[in-house]
Amino acid sequence: MKAAYEKYILRFKTPATTSRNTMTEKETYFIKIWDEENPEKFGVGEAALFRGLSTDDTPEYENKLREVCSEIEQIEKIDLSRWSSIRFGVETAIADYKGGGTRELYDTPFTRGESGIRINGLIWMGNKDEMKTRIAEKLAAGVKCMKLKIGGIDFESELALIYEIRKNFPPEELELRLDANGAFKPEEALSKLDTLSRYSIHSIEQPIAAGAWQQMSRICAESPIPIALDEELIGIATKARKEEMLETINPRYIILKPTLCGGLSGADEWIKLAEERKTGWWATSALESDIGLNAIAQWVTQYPVKMPQGLGTGMLYKNNISSPLKCEGDMLRTDKNKSWDLSVLKI
Repeated sequence: MKAAYEKYILRFKTPATTSRNTMTEKETYFIKIWDEENPEKFGVGEAALFRGLSTDDTPEYENKLREVCSEIEQIEKIDLSRWSSIRFGVETAIADYKGGGTRELYDTPFTRGESGIRINGLIWMGNKDEMKTRIAEKLAAGVKCMKLKIGGIDFESELALIYEIRKNFPPEELELRLDANGAFKPEEALSKLDTLSRYSIHSIEQPIAAGAWQQMSRICAESPIPIALDEELIGIATKARKEEMLETINPRYIILKPTLCGGLSGADEWIKLAEERKTGWWATSALESDIGLNAIAQWVTQYPVKMPQGLGTGMLYKNNISSPLKCEGDMLRTDKNKSWDLSVLKI
């Protein structure tokens, strides 16, 4: 078995803004695994490094990728506990390789094209008019669950947008999720959450920055809106530490991004621990190309998911990998009439 990697720059169709920054492109790395005697059979995975957010965003990143590729036959002996995105890329490449290089990692109704996954529509930050246009486009496409990123423009303008949505679309017609990306100050968070609660919000992700467990615990206990943890999971690698975080903060939900929270195996452990504590969860992509998105979608359909998942980011890029994935309204599906096109890859 041989392995190699390639750096690839994904380019956004329009700038993607959060409370942290604005992105026009995102680098990622593809890992290819093949049999030297049968090079036509190969698996591909995506090590979707997220600059500024991944705990494995270090100067040694490519050195670790080189080590992994050179020692792929001994991969179980390499410690990837602090290399979450590389673990995700390796796990999915190996699963694809073992499955015959078909990009069908798991045998589920979704993979077979028999059913889809409900997803939320994602509204990136922008000025008020830009966000109104994006919201209208999603609603026209039939989206029934929408996630708005907030914290990037003034709070009053964001409230005005949410008011407009709710005036026209009551909760029974549209589920509304918010993602603050840690934008609220701890001392103002509960006041803002109380104001937002007037608009029947399903949940809000990461109202304050990660790491302040006691403050987040108090917010979770007192917030009128259910709190979902996202960035809070990043960098927590051991089972004991995961248990400590869940029991200290006691969130209503956790958001699983396998690229950022320990690969698929790490996300599996998070799910087990969350369900033991009656904590809800859903999966979200972390700006992967369709290679990574396909793996997450197939993986999550092993579980009896009912809530909309955050897996609609594949349409963000001008130069995404062409795949059978397609969005129809609020459903992500596998189109068995479409094929993968990996011709842009050089590995």
